[in-house]
Amino acid sequence: MNRLLLAAYPKAYRDRYGNELLACLAEAHPGRDWPPPREVAALLRGGVQAHARDAADDPARPWWLDGIHLAALSLAALALVPYLQDVWDWALRIDPGSRAIGFHSPGWYPWAQGPGTQSRMLPYGLLPLVALVGLLRGRPWIALPASAAMIYAGATLGSSTFFGDEGVVGTGYYGLGTPVPANNLVLSVTLFVACVVLAARAPGRLRRRSYGWLVPVAGAMFLAGGLHLASYDPWFQRGQFALEAAALVAAWWATSTTGDYRWTIPVAALALVRVHVILAGSTPLDFRHVSNASVLLVLIAVLPTLVVAAWDKRSRSRLR
Repeated sequence: MNRLLLAAYPKAYRDRYGNELLACLAEAHPGRDWPPPREVAALLRGGVQAHARDAADDPARPWWLDGIHLAALSLAALALVPYLQDVWDWALRIDPGSRAIGFHSPGWYPWAQGPGTQSRMLPYGLLPLVALVGLLRGRPWIALPASAAMIYAGATLGSSTFFGDEGVVGTGYYGLGTPVPANNLVLSVTLFVACVVLAARAPGRLRRRSYGWLVPVAGAMFLAGGLHLASYDPWFQRGQFALEAAALVAAWWATSTTGDYRWTIPVAALALVRVHVILAGSTPLDFRHVSNASVLLVLIAVLPTLVVAAWDKRSRSRLR
């Protein structure tokens, strides 16, 4: 089982230090297949730190290009999250019935048409999923038409039935702030612009990540579809909040560890989308919206915090 922990480290690190690390673990904990929890956490933290330093020291691509790539990946994942159950049910031809995500027209074309439903050809969630897969494999020309279709679907909401009447319906708390509906074009337009830049400036230069990164995506779809956790479910909302908060903390930690500015770009993109949705969807400075006001202040403060952390790390490195 100790070898499983090595998967958290980059391949080059495993090839160079893997056997030495396994020998140290075997000597420190003889007869145990798994080290103590504190040491497991330290090893996982070291793996994330090694990945961050590996990315920062990679001369194959400039930091801003990798940052835009990370921003596009983050936005595609953010757009996919509310539709995990929808895509899972559609792919397996499951009629969710009353467990539909909350669309006005929850018809599943062509195998789940019924009274009061409106047929649709494809679920909206397929678009960010295609964009995510294309970006993971370093092929922005695949994500580009998918993001353009997201803009079209959001702009024609209510007048086109190709993707159905998509969007998050009802009041609720979805991640850091208010819901991000499909007809809010800030997310899709920002994703489209990022894909245009990547396709125009970086053909063949982007980092190609393994298909293994799709395993947690498939797991999230299985969890949401198998347990019928729609995006308005309280546990779904708590999970998305925890995931986004953890991503912001990880970005701060990677920035403060390496002094690299690449992680400020995805954080800026996420903050832009979330701040716009909060300001457009509520009155965040009203006393009745204290939670939204708190999230808004955090999102506004997180970007300069990352910049200061990177500057401080670089200053201390120059003094040594």
